[in-house]
Amino acid sequence: MALGTMLGGGGITPSPSPLSGNPAYGSAPMPGATTAPIGPANSPGTNVVVLQNPGMRAMSLGALQERDAEERRATEERQAAPLITGLAGHIKHKFTLARDARRYGDVEQRMLDNMRARRSIYTPQKLAAIHEEGGSDVYAGLTGHKCRAAAAWIRDVMMTTGEERPWSIKATPVADLPPEINDLIMEAAKGPLKEQMMAAADGTAEAPDPMATVKMMSMMRDQAMGALREEASRRVERMATKMEDQLLEGGFLGALDEFINDLTTFPTAVLKGPVIRMKPYLKWGPQGQAIVEVKLCKEWERVDPFKVYPSPSATTPEDGDFIERHPLSRQDLQEMIGVPGYDDGAIKAVLENYGSSGMRMWLYDEIDNDDAAGRPSTSLASNPDGIIDGLQFWGSVQGQMLLDWGMTREQVPEPTKEYQVEAWSIGPYVIKATLNPDPLNRRPYYATSYERVPGSFWGNSVADLVRDPQDIVNAAARSMINNAALSSGPQVGILTDRIAPGEQITQLKPWRIWQLNSDPMGGASADPPIRFFQPQSTLPDLMALFDKFTTMADEYSGIPRYMTGDSQAAGAGRTASGLSMLMSNAGKMITSVIKNIDLNVMEPLLQRLYYFNMRYETDPELKGDVNIVARGASNLVAREAAQVRRTEFLATTANPIDMQIMGVEGRAAVLRETAKTLQMDTDKVVPDLDTLRQKLKVQEAMNQQAQAGAPPEGGSPAEGGMQGGTPPGPGATMGNGQQLMDGSPVTDLG
Repeated sequence: MALGTMLGGGGITPSPSPLSGNPAYGSAPMPGATTAPIGPANSPGTNVVVLQNPGMRAMSLGALQERDAEERRATEERQAAPLITGLAGHIKHKFTLARDARRYGDVEQRMLDNMRARRSIYTPQKLAAIHEEGGSDVYAGLTGHKCRAAAAWIRDVMMTTGEERPWSIKATPVADLPPEINDLIMEAAKGPLKEQMMAAADGTAEAPDPMATVKMMSMMRDQAMGALREEASRRVERMATKMEDQLLEGGFLGALDEFINDLTTFPTAVLKGPVIRMKPYLKWGPQGQAIVEVKLCKEWERVDPFKVYPSPSATTPEDGDFIERHPLSRQDLQEMIGVPGYDDGAIKAVLENYGSSGMRMWLYDEIDNDDAAGRPSTSLASNPDGIIDGLQFWGSVQGQMLLDWGMTREQVPEPTKEYQVEAWSIGPYVIKATLNPDPLNRRPYYATSYERVPGSFWGNSVADLVRDPQDIVNAAARSMINNAALSSGPQVGILTDRIAPGEQITQLKPWRIWQLNSDPMGGASADPPIRFFQPQSTLPDLMALFDKFTTMADEYSGIPRYMTGDSQAAGAGRTASGLSMLMSNAGKMITSVIKNIDLNVMEPLLQRLYYFNMRYETDPELKGDVNIVARGASNLVAREAAQVRRTEFLATTANPIDMQIMGVEGRAAVLRETAKTLQMDTDKVVPDLDTLRQKLKVQEAMNQQAQAGAPPEGGSPAEGGMQGGTPPGPGATMGNGQQLMDGSPVTDLG
């Protein structure tokens, strides 16, 4: 149902196809334009603009200026329409609510503190308090170490390709193939029964027995289902290869790497995709020349957690409204012109009003973020790059609101229905408004946390979990440095009235000669003029405190020190088997983290990519009904164990009885999976199923020919040997008295 007209007409456009440059997923560049003088150089009004579009005619400069002025007037009228002003106000209102909830809660401050802790620096307030008190400002980088260790552990599981990729797709239990493929398979299975029925009708054969017919039909059904599963498995493998290729070309591994860093640092990490963009590719022509080809591609990207604004009550990006803030350059906006779904006039108005100076509406946020990240922020106020902030809004708009904003009953037949839209707003301008292009109204965002908090979009990161141990370890480290400095040498007390005039008492040097005055009171019990005493060292107690809370950080984060190569593992960790047991137990914590990634990121991301391919890919060999399985957590638990057990299974079943049960095809399947985990080329090691079956048929034919046999030279089979004739009687001797090595007699039949 069309919700409205194109944005150029003052409404909300239906979703165009992503493959035709859908701006909901990305943007594509417009054709360029060049100017060329026509006629004498000094003749007025002879300059024309030649557009690089064969459907456009050359226009004089005056006509072009008049057309631009008309476009500006039309744009102002459209942007002043109640629908657009209402939508722009709605987006600004929703953004203000989400921004205030994040800013005035603890989320934004936690993100800033976590970023500083990851970089091992104090907050400005804490650093000022330390300097006011005096002493060392050393920072024990416990948080950064734990974040790097957790990220490395997660990367080891998730960032794999090929047969060890952390996801798989498999056919559903009841394969659902295209109807024409189903018909072919079913007809092939019914062939023998049809032939038997036709022979019985012609009288050349007996009518089949009813019970035998039922059994045959059941057998044919099983054969047809087996053929369906086999064909579905082939299509699934093609789809898996296609999806992996799309992920690799779309920069998924790079985006996942940045996502993992965010996961260990911020309360929530966000991944986005697929984003459809026009991207140049370099290929080589037949003569070896370089050819740049621009084509649509699917890309994945990490989204900065500071630039996402979920609804205050949201728990996932699919709940409520979701807003992403985009810092756009002039080039970014220029490339949106001409893309379906965007209002070209509104984009040109944005460039005209903000193109020279830019527009940063949230300068305060950027200064804090740059300070925490260690980026220079002195030039933000001047905005030398001319960055223009834009808001990308994903959310629902009630039909009654659309009616109030100026849409008609034909466009909005159900006032109480929620309409999912995607809109871009820059200042007072709405440069794009469209229905959500996904048929299920999903959004291309995936978010999760190191530790999820039920009922909240924001969870806990490694930096959040070790915040208290980090603070205490920092305090212990500062105290150790201060105490070590204080107790490194003696303290000196001097009675200044006993020191001779002119003596320098600001430095303590070896072999110093002091000039002293006599005690005016006299007596042997008089205080000495110079007194030395040694401050007490508390380093052992402070070190015990430091070690205690460092160990607590291991427990809080689930990342023990022996997982990062610390050789000082006590207790069971002193033996290989004990250390293996400890590492297995420690893996349970990281397994829960990877399950969060599997359930909230990998599975919905792969499902979206699969549906995208099913909807827009033209290769019929990819079509099939599949289940998406994210198996990062199972990879962590069973990767090495599965290889050991697979090898043991091969050794256990290497006997004639099991071979009769498994068959050659079953044995080949196990060998193929084993070869995959060893990074071998499985096609060269184990033949594919069709080639294997062909080899088995050839071998069977050769065996039958050998069993039929040919008469030996020099006579028929009945004239001698064991192949015919009369066998020896009971009393006949079967040997010549000689024996083989195993003790059996040597027969002499010649």
